[in-house]
Amino acid sequence: MTLDSKIPEGRLEDKWKNYQAKSHLINPANKKKLQIIVVGSGLAGAGAAATLAESGYEVQCFCYQDSARRAHSVAAQGGINAAKNYQHDSDSVWRMFYDTIKGGDFRSREANTYRLAELSAPLIDHFVQQGVPFAREYGGVLANRSFGGVQVQRTFYARGQTGQQLVLAAYSQLSKMIRAKKVTMLPRHDVLDVVVINGKAKGVIVRDLETGAIKRFAADALVLATGGYSRVFRLSTLAIGCNGSAIWKAHKRGAYFAAPSFTQIHPTALPQTSDAQSKLTLMSESLRNDGRIWVPKQKDDPRKARDIPEEARDYYLERRYPSYGNLAPRDIASRAAKERIDGGYGVGPLKNAVYLDFKHAINKLGKDLIEDKYGNLFTMYEKITGINAYQEPMKISPAAHFSMGGLWVDYELMTTIPGLYAIGECNYSDHGANRLGANSLLQTSIDGYFILPNTINNYLEGELRERHPGVDHPEFSKVEAEVQAQINNILSIKGTRTTDDFHRELGKVMWQECAMSRNKLGLEHAIVQINHIKREFWKDVKVTGSAHEMNPELEKALRLADFIELAILMCTDALQRDESCGAYFREEYQTEEGEAMRNDKDFSYVSVWEYDAGNFKLHKEALEFEYVQPTVRSYK
Repeated sequence: MTLDSKIPEGRLEDKWKNYQAKSHLINPANKKKLQIIVVGSGLAGAGAAATLAESGYEVQCFCYQDSARRAHSVAAQGGINAAKNYQHDSDSVWRMFYDTIKGGDFRSREANTYRLAELSAPLIDHFVQQGVPFAREYGGVLANRSFGGVQVQRTFYARGQTGQQLVLAAYSQLSKMIRAKKVTMLPRHDVLDVVVINGKAKGVIVRDLETGAIKRFAADALVLATGGYSRVFRLSTLAIGCNGSAIWKAHKRGAYFAAPSFTQIHPTALPQTSDAQSKLTLMSESLRNDGRIWVPKQKDDPRKARDIPEEARDYYLERRYPSYGNLAPRDIASRAAKERIDGGYGVGPLKNAVYLDFKHAINKLGKDLIEDKYGNLFTMYEKITGINAYQEPMKISPAAHFSMGGLWVDYELMTTIPGLYAIGECNYSDHGANRLGANSLLQTSIDGYFILPNTINNYLEGELRERHPGVDHPEFSKVEAEVQAQINNILSIKGTRTTDDFHRELGKVMWQECAMSRNKLGLEHAIVQINHIKREFWKDVKVTGSAHEMNPELEKALRLADFIELAILMCTDALQRDESCGAYFREEYQTEEGEAMRNDKDFSYVSVWEYDAGNFKLHKEALEFEYVQPTVRSYK
């Protein structure tokens, strides 16, 4: 298969306008004849479902949560980027585009990345019109703050709950379409496989999580908006239910997977406290605007933070990256923290954290202003740790967070399966090898609200003249039988080890060998270990209960089966890339100062993987830079 990115002609700033001018249209009467399935109800899914329904399509929207508004987009705290230049600090669409493509270490498409920046300003207007209570200056103008990897203020925010407020806005639009009977909402339904007929995506096989019933749903196009897959590490900032199963099943049906090893480690999570933990808690990156990160200069310093004098503190980000300081990009801040922790300078009971200190900001700005900007985050921190961060520093640590990799999509956000689209975090589209903070809410919203509703018409216009296979088509029976066989297989093993036990073992291997830093021997060893875990899982997993009831243990086992296979692909992808770039760091390829050493000559491409009966075949999408010149990514 030839990878056709479908990038429009013309100047960079004209490509999206040129695309829209030439795209096909479908009149509202014909849209009523077409069905679209949207899987996921976060910002991407809810935005897409509501917008597509408003334009006339019949939409079915699925989520595994008990309510669409519980999608994981609510967890994004710090803000959403837009190039509005409200601060008059020389921001622009071009500067935002360049910050983003540089932040991703020149491993994303120019056209997609520019479109992200171009559509950012109208998206803020869109959310304001929906009633999102963005923070405002005294005079009423929307406020901005900075995030890592930039030297301007372009992040719009609603205290420390921006994601939640945006989801409420999207949910209100979705609810309007549900009430109008243009969207059929199906919560507590888990998509277990994709049905492909004559090479086109035509439906899904779903498990009703309350009754265990297996159901079939047909449509003319299928949209996946299912988020990221960092739960492959088990301990991550993601909710426990987050998973990569839908995109993994699509991959096995023919959708190519791009850059699976490009996963982001967030620098400001709460540190792990025990092996019994199931997830880690994210503290917003926005805290790095006013908080200063440091460790003691003395190894294993036994003193409390407030007893360590200034001259005995190492503000290592400010020391190593004076231009950006505490606002260095996430990958750099995370690796720097790991280097200090591994070097014996870590703090906390397990010596696995660094300090995030607001003493200087409070002394300079006053507690009231800090409380106004970050109060709910400080409250959350105290509820979890019992520590008042106004009086002593927070303890933070790197944690698995965002997936830059995902299903390969073209400029239209369509995968290599015609009729199957991937939007939001589950695609590989805009971020390259590292996502800048506050670009996540931006991408997922733009994909759902602005891009997909303009691109899906090109495909569906042709489907009007085609037959519409129903759920009685033999392919639905075949895929449903395969799904049922896997469920029966897992339940019949009746082994001695729980799913959590296997997931804990997988997570340790992935965190050690395929997280913040990797090396050739470690990755080769990891593949051997994961294959061993896979064999043991299918021999010795213990799943209680039955298939015909609400069964969380079965849900976890089905997802872990997919995570295990995904983990092998992640390590395979990492093994073939002999360079360091962005969040992808190979220990063999670094400068004398420990910085990433990119290899544009041999690796300026997106690694795109085809599933082949348990094996993976590599394809390459060459990255061509017409408007920017890849440079050494320096934040010093």
